[in-house]
Amino acid sequence: MTFDDKTRIELEAAAFRRLVSHLRNRTDVQNIDMMNLAGFCRNCLSNWMKDAAEERGLSLGKDEARAEIYGMPFEDWRAKYQTEATPEQKAAFASTPAGKGEH
Repeated sequence: MTFDDKTRIELEAAAFRRLVSHLRNRTDVQNIDMMNLAGFCRNCLSNWMKDAAEERGLSLGKDEARAEIYGMPFEDWRAKYQTEATPEQKAAFASTPAGKGEH
């Protein structure tokens, strides 16, 4: 099925909002886990949002974009939920394209 552009954009936006909501509720999932499994994380989403704003001539700072994705200031999320990466997680990340600087 094909949709007109307006409907497609609305569906994409709804799916994105649901993804962000899901990630806000899954604070047990660490960014390094996401990077190791999927090649992107919450920070990537915030960077993509910042890039999209800039492409449209809008100003969205890094901290503002992260707060949009995390649902709070990044430093608050980090203090509440981020755990130290295990040696295994770090080794797995080092073997990914992102860990090799190809991200």
